[in-house]
Amino acid sequence: MLCVRSFKPLVWVLFLFCLVSLTNGFDPIDNYLIDCGSNTDTSVDSRVFRADNSGSQMLSTDENIMANTTANSISATTGLRLYQTARIFKGMSTYKFRIQNKGRHWIRLYFYPFVYQQYDMSRATFSVSAQRIVILSNFQPKNGSAVKEFSLNVYSDELILEFAPSKDSFAFVNALEVVSVPAELIPDGAQTFAPVARYQGLSQQVLETVYRVNMGGLLVSPSNDTLGRTWLSDQNFLLNKNLVKMVSNIPAVAYVSGGPTRDIAPDSVYGTASEMNSGSDPNSNFNVTWDFDVDTGFQYLIRLHFCDIVSVSLHQLYFNVFVNASIVFQDLDLSTMNNRLGTPYFVDFVTGSSASNKLRISLGRSSLRDVSPNAILNGLEIMKMNSSLTGLGPAIPATAPKKKVGLIVGLVLAGVFSIVMLALVLFFLMRRRKVTGDDQNSKIWMPFSMIGGNSHSSGSKLSNGTIESTASNQGYRFPFAVMQDATNSFDEGWVIGVGGFGKVYKGTLKDGTKVAVKRGNSKSQQGLAEFRTEIEMLSQFRHRHLVALIGYCDERNEMILVYEYMENGTLKNHLYGSELPSLSWKQRLDICIGSARGLHYLHTGYAKAIIHRDVKSANILLDENLMSKVADFGLSKAGPELDQTHVSTAVKGSFGYLDPEYFRRQQLTEKSDVYSFGVVLFEVLCARPVIDPSLPREQVNLAEWALKWQTSGRLDQIIDPNLAGKIRADSLRKFGETAEKCLAEYGVDRPTMGDVLWNLEYVLQLQDAVVSHDPDEDSINRIGELSPLVHNVNLMDSNTSITDRHQHFTNSIDGLDDVSESSMSQVFSQIVKSEGR
Repeated sequence: MLCVRSFKPLVWVLFLFCLVSLTNGFDPIDNYLIDCGSNTDTSVDSRVFRADNSGSQMLSTDENIMANTTANSISATTGLRLYQTARIFKGMSTYKFRIQNKGRHWIRLYFYPFVYQQYDMSRATFSVSAQRIVILSNFQPKNGSAVKEFSLNVYSDELILEFAPSKDSFAFVNALEVVSVPAELIPDGAQTFAPVARYQGLSQQVLETVYRVNMGGLLVSPSNDTLGRTWLSDQNFLLNKNLVKMVSNIPAVAYVSGGPTRDIAPDSVYGTASEMNSGSDPNSNFNVTWDFDVDTGFQYLIRLHFCDIVSVSLHQLYFNVFVNASIVFQDLDLSTMNNRLGTPYFVDFVTGSSASNKLRISLGRSSLRDVSPNAILNGLEIMKMNSSLTGLGPAIPATAPKKKVGLIVGLVLAGVFSIVMLALVLFFLMRRRKVTGDDQNSKIWMPFSMIGGNSHSSGSKLSNGTIESTASNQGYRFPFAVMQDATNSFDEGWVIGVGGFGKVYKGTLKDGTKVAVKRGNSKSQQGLAEFRTEIEMLSQFRHRHLVALIGYCDERNEMILVYEYMENGTLKNHLYGSELPSLSWKQRLDICIGSARGLHYLHTGYAKAIIHRDVKSANILLDENLMSKVADFGLSKAGPELDQTHVSTAVKGSFGYLDPEYFRRQQLTEKSDVYSFGVVLFEVLCARPVIDPSLPREQVNLAEWALKWQTSGRLDQIIDPNLAGKIRADSLRKFGETAEKCLAEYGVDRPTMGDVLWNLEYVLQLQDAVVSHDPDEDSINRIGELSPLVHNVNLMDSNTSITDRHQHFTNSIDGLDDVSESSMSQVFSQIVKSEGR
């Protein structure tokens, strides 16, 4: 039921007067409205679309085909005369618009296929480009009307729209708009999640509006929006309509200085909302959810519109907001935004590259105590980001002036000569390399240090880079052609994973070496900084529990990383979400122990700690023997100096794994990795996602849920059913205690990764029932039997520094190839610090 707050009729009159007076607040400098194929102007929602013939100077086409129909179905279905005419293009055709206001512009294309003479528009297939950027590819309009809306920044004096029919087909358009957009409508920055970070670069994006939705209200027509937008009702997108009620309180909306204006969204959007239908039940525990169909392989800009029109006083409404399985707002209190009710607020989020064809937005009750369960959402916009569509500078002329033909021919001949000479040089170089037998895999030996001229790729993203490395001979720089050959030209059938950086392909080098090839995606939230960090970090480290970087490629503005191939994929896939066989408890413990070793090495292996910052089950990979290796160092950061306690830095990581203290204070320490690893431990034990909005509220966050069962001594009630009855009680108790300590609220109360490693080894001993008396005593006795390494450590002078002891120990390990990993594990356990065990 639509609930309308009561107020006096006079207030209504005053409000409507103000609304009408402010509806047309924005006056676009560039405002081209064209009724294509029409001989007369057409008025639509107080706007006038000019006849196509009056704008013929803008159009360049081989044949002047102006189609029209008087079919009653169009008028009855749409009520718009725009769809009764159309321009038909049998060849490449262009519209050119003079641009006076540089910046973001809307391009709206109207389509309604009908039959005109021999042209059945429902069978037309064509592409549309703006500034030589494809915005519609092999487009085939479906039956019924459709409006395609795009926005892009135009920095040239002219905007060119090109319609290109596919082979043996034609193109058409019923109407189009090219309109200036307010500069503040699309800021350059947005938030990201999974991992949490700040996204910059929206100004370089071509955005396609996929959904614009008015939550809790009716359809908003262009005449009721200052920018001529259409807002759909949310009713068709709700997963369960019974869980929500529609609320309207338009007079409560108060636009404030410095906040959103009516150009961001009109009163009819901020003044209505879909509200959680919790009634008066304080125990209501469910999520309100909307589902949207999207295309896979793209990032999306999601704009959430909020306005608290339901509360009677401040600080009464707290709720959580989810995008897919990620929590993007926890305990959101809208009244803190402007310290008053009824003030509009919006926030932008950029998703990762979509692997699913569904995008889900959910609201749920807050986890705070003594807070009534409630949540609202006023509006939502979803825009597809076409990151590959860059280069929004001046359009390239279709033809060159005749007076420049001679110059062009000269340049072309010079270019051909240069190519021939370059080919000859490469031919002799390749023959020489073949004779010497060097580099059977066509790899170019290059140091990872990229200062000066070490990167020989013309136009490379790293050609002016500043990556430095202490290990100059630990990797190869691969030519792009080798990467293509190894991955069958980046065959989509060879994709073995998709992450924040891009797709990961299985590959094989010419010598038969299997590799994992991670190709940076221009649509990715991550970019050059992460690429540099990954190379810089992994070129320094060599450890059996860290994924090895084999090489990289930075040719042709590509960012490609080549790793050792991990046969068994991610730990996450072995826990849930796939049909892989379940891991035994001992296998899981071995994986956790190996991962802890890798992280401990990061934290202590050098004078300055390295903090991973994105520890999660998806970043723990397994080889053919299920040995674990930590991967993905794109977000890693050097730890604090000796005289510092933390590193102050922007928050990055993945929701569900993120250290709350780091999130609150933006102060990063090694203990942030420890917290994330604690979440992984519970994930390993329970075999479920760390954030699952489909579950009841108290179960959504795995860390919170598991801690409650752990503190009550009933952790055995929530473990993976496949492990039921297979874990010794003492082993489970110690494992739960270890995970609980990792998840301490404050970093100072958490153990070091070395302590976590020791505890996990003890958990494994308890499971194997090896320890029948005091574990410390037993382990010490075993050390005496195992290795002269310990004697070497004990013989070191008492004044030897900790750093020197660690280096001595590391060098000793490197020489003990014949010592088993389990034996080394017990030796190592006695050398790490004992605090927090």
